[in-house]
Parts: sequence; structure tokens; C-alpha cells
Amino acid sequence: MRVALDATPLVLSSGGLRRYAEELSLALAREFPDDDFTLISDQAFHISADFPSNLRNGGGARNALERKWWLAGAALATKRHNADVFHGTNFEVPLLHLRPSVMTIHDLSPWKNPEWHPRGTRAGRRTPLLLRLGAADAVITPSEAVRQEVIARFGIAAERVFAVPLAASLALSPPGCPKGTEPYFLFAGTIEPRKNIALLLSAWREVRRQFHVRLVIAGRTRGDAAAIRDEPGLQLLGEVTDEHLATLYAGAAAFIYPSFYEGFGLPVLEAMQCGAPVVISRDAALQEVAGDAALSAESVEELAGAMRSLLSNPELAEEQRRKGFHRALQFSWRSTARMTRAVYQEAIGRFA
Repeated sequence: MRVALDATPLVLSSGGLRRYAEELSLALAREFPDDDFTLISDQAFHISADFPSNLRNGGGARNALERKWWLAGAALATKRHNADVFHGTNFEVPLLHLRPSVMTIHDLSPWKNPEWHPRGTRAGRRTPLLLRLGAADAVITPSEAVRQEVIARFGIAAERVFAVPLAASLALSPPGCPKGTEPYFLFAGTIEPRKNIALLLSAWREVRRQFHVRLVIAGRTRGDAAAIRDEPGLQLLGEVTDEHLATLYAGAAAFIYPSFYEGFGLPVLEAMQCGAPVVISRDAALQEVAGDAALSAESVEELAGAMRSLLSNPELAEEQRRKGFHRALQFSWRSTARMTRAVYQEAIGRFA
């Protein structure tokens, strides 16, 4: 099989979209060495790992027509590389439907709450049109929760939508962490309105009245995120390397992820894989991913209570670390690659 993958998420410096495109393309190439995988985009991109021989950079637009990337360029590049199927890894497929196409819809945040995307998004405008026109022969979602949302919102036949779970990167392995340091709670991820950072800050301030515990926030800040003011005990790290992130996960008293809404929640599995107890919101996708391996909270009082419990009860913290680690082992990018390739076969059959 010859596959063209949208590499546009690899333009980003970090975050779940980049992680998905990079880990999936590498896993596909490694799991299916007889297949050919080509990354294409109209923007310059970088992949951090060494390319397997059957994964290559196919370049971007070659002329004025191809610079109209989603109208024609992506379709023409897919045809030029003689790909059997195109995979739009980030809400889009070519409008010019020359080859079988698969679209990944990560979540419905562009349509659920305008405050989460106040300036609007290209996906918010184009994705519904592409789906109405049948430009995607199959759709991938990262969770069953989002699968059901996609079917209901866009009226897509259930047999065309496939839930394909993700996994923590093997680059995030639990390192040895220094002992005797001041305890801290951790949030890691793209800082944007739907992550509910205000709730985390409020709960941490309540806990800090009783415990001397820091809050560490790591990740790229999106332009529409509310400013986080400096205060004692709060550490804002910005983007960090995978090595640093793994150390942060491993050393945390708990990883806190109070997001209003997620399509999957990769940082939850990353934290579990590195041995951190995890506290999440009651968002459907997060609950699906974490299973019974995370504590959950919605209000300031609930979240502060869970944080206090993990600080004051070493047995509970150890139990959550163990449950989380075993939960993370149930997911792998090899499995994601195998399930994704099966969707490619489905799209090819439907296009024919």
C-alpha cells in the first residue's frame, strides 16, 4: 500500500496534533515495512526521529495551482506520488476527490464552544463542507466518545467512522527522579481556554493553605489563552523537551488535567506511563481513556480534596501510580498503526 499523509501538524513545535502525526507516521512505517508512506504539506515541517526507509518527505506545492493546497494541491501531490490513499491527519482532506481519503477528527472543540476558538478555525469552516460533499471516504476519531459525537453532529453513517485510540510515546519513559525535592503538582499540555487552568490554580491555592506544594505548568501557550500571573510556588516552564517532560511526570505528586473537553487526552497516558498519579475532569473521552486508573473532580472543592488526598495518603498515591502504569500499557502506537491501516483499506474499498 502507498499512503500520503498530511504533515501539516509537524509544523507545530509541540502539542497533541504534532505528537499524533509524528508517532502515527513512524509507527505505520515500522509496522508495515513493505508499504510506502509519504509526508506531504504546503508548509515546511520537521520530524524529530530518524525516518525509516519507507517513510519519506514528499515535499509540497510545486506550482501556483498546487499552492491552493486543500482545493487541489494535496490531491495532485497524492496523485503524483501514486498513493493509494490520502490521510488527512488534522480535520481536512482534499476537496478535489481524486483518490480515497481518510480524515481524522480529533474532537469537536471548533463547534462546541466559541470561547474555545474565539477567532474561528479553518477546520470549523471547512470540515463540515468536506463531510457533506463526501470528500472523506472514512473518518477516524481518537475515542468512542468523539466517534458518537461525529456521527450525531455531521450525520455520517456509523460504519464510516472508526475510533482508533492513541498511546503514550515510547520517548516518554519513566526515568529515575531525584528524591527529597519539594512536592509539586503538574499540568502539561497546550495552554488554551478549554484546559480549565483557572480551576487548577484555584484548587492548588486552596491546597497550599495546608501543604507546602508547588504547581508546575509546562507547555506551549496558545495566543488566545488567558494570562497566568506569577505567584509564589507557581512555575511556568513553557515548552520542554521529552526528556524533561518525562522527568516532570515521574517526579510529580500528581498530574492534574481538569480540561473541560478532550478528544483523547494524550498527556493523561503519558503521565501514567511515567508513574504519576492522575486526576482528571469527568469529560467523556478522558474517562474513557483513563478507565478506573485516575481520580476525577469537577469543582474546586473536589479537585482540592483529591490533591490533598494524594499528598497525605502515600498508599493511595502508590495505588494510583500502579493502576495508571498498567492502564498505559494497554495502549500502543503499534496497535494504533494496525487499526489505522485497516481504515485505509476500508476507504479504498468504499472509493472503488
